[in-house]
Amino acid sequence: MNLPFLPQGAPVRLITLGALAAILIAALLYVVRQTGPLAPVRVTVTLARSGEVQPALFGIGTVEARKTYLLGPTSAGRVLSVLVDVGDTVTPGQLLAEMDPVDFAARVSALEASRARASSATAAAQAQVQDALSRRALADANARRYIDLSHQGFMSPGAVEAKEQELQSATAVVQAAQANLQAARQEQARLQAEQQALLQQRNNLRLHAPAQGVVVAREAEPGSTVVAGQAVLRLIDPDSLWVRTRFDQGRSGALRPGLPASVRLRSRPDTPLAGQVERVEWLGDSVTEERVAHIVLTSTAASDLPSLGELAEVTLALPAAGPTLVLPNAAIRRHEGQAGAWLLEDGGLRFAPLRLGVASLDGQVQVLEGLSDGAQIVVYSEKALNADSRIQVVPALTGQRP
Repeated sequence: MNLPFLPQGAPVRLITLGALAAILIAALLYVVRQTGPLAPVRVTVTLARSGEVQPALFGIGTVEARKTYLLGPTSAGRVLSVLVDVGDTVTPGQLLAEMDPVDFAARVSALEASRARASSATAAAQAQVQDALSRRALADANARRYIDLSHQGFMSPGAVEAKEQELQSATAVVQAAQANLQAARQEQARLQAEQQALLQQRNNLRLHAPAQGVVVAREAEPGSTVVAGQAVLRLIDPDSLWVRTRFDQGRSGALRPGLPASVRLRSRPDTPLAGQVERVEWLGDSVTEERVAHIVLTSTAASDLPSLGELAEVTLALPAAGPTLVLPNAAIRRHEGQAGAWLLEDGGLRFAPLRLGVASLDGQVQVLEGLSDGAQIVVYSEKALNADSRIQVVPALTGQRP
């Protein structure tokens, strides 16, 4: 039956338009589910397999010298001469530089004259002591004689008291003379100590090498003025070079002295040098979360010593772990505060908490518990996963979607 208000052929057009709309809606739904927000998450998977992990630590360090000597005067002055240059090898006791002594010679001469005067004063005091002792001996003899005569009745008590007073005066003179002698000797000792101190100051102006080493810096030149404690020369012991290296605290649990190391200097990246851990510092860096260790070079010739301050890449070989299940480090995820991996089971996802062991520098991590051999593990995914995520396993995430 034809509807009176529809033109001839209208149903055919409506059916055609409806079919086209249905096709468009279906195509849109397909596109949305395949490439839009409802599309499955593309992932790559791997199988858990047994293997061995060679753990190692990697760090960046700088070349330093354990034994460094800063040579400078103990008092302010002007540099008179510098006898060595950078790169020179010095021996213990060798004269390296000298400060201007200014008036030291005159001061030493003045002290020598003061010591001579003190020696004369000491001799005079000794003579005074001898004279006072003689006078006291005479006064003592006179007093004894007067006392004996007084007992016989030939001397009055007043005369005896006068002689006793003379003896006391002579004794006081002796004590004064002895005190003057002691003071003269102390003055002589003081001047001698002062002269020794002045000579030591004079020796301090002559900078000698404390040990065998190499000059690495001239901090001052002749004619320049330096203050007390300022360095004029810097020496190092070339046999004490090591690499001060920083390692991540999270992976430094096995860091110990004696571990073998491979050191690649920035100047020679293709020539690794053998070394070992000499010292691990107790004080770590809480800001960068790093620990510091010192690596000594064990097979470096004197002609191949690195320069101070040069950067180096250090790799420490840790004790090998036994055979266990091994996963790529990229497969490890954190979900609800636990470390683990997403397992592909029966077309769905399940998060498996894992107890992990050591990791290697090539991205392999040891799995101690929580995983069975041959399990399918998600390695990479386009976005974060959950248990309800729809996934699509692909060989790689690069390129366009199919």
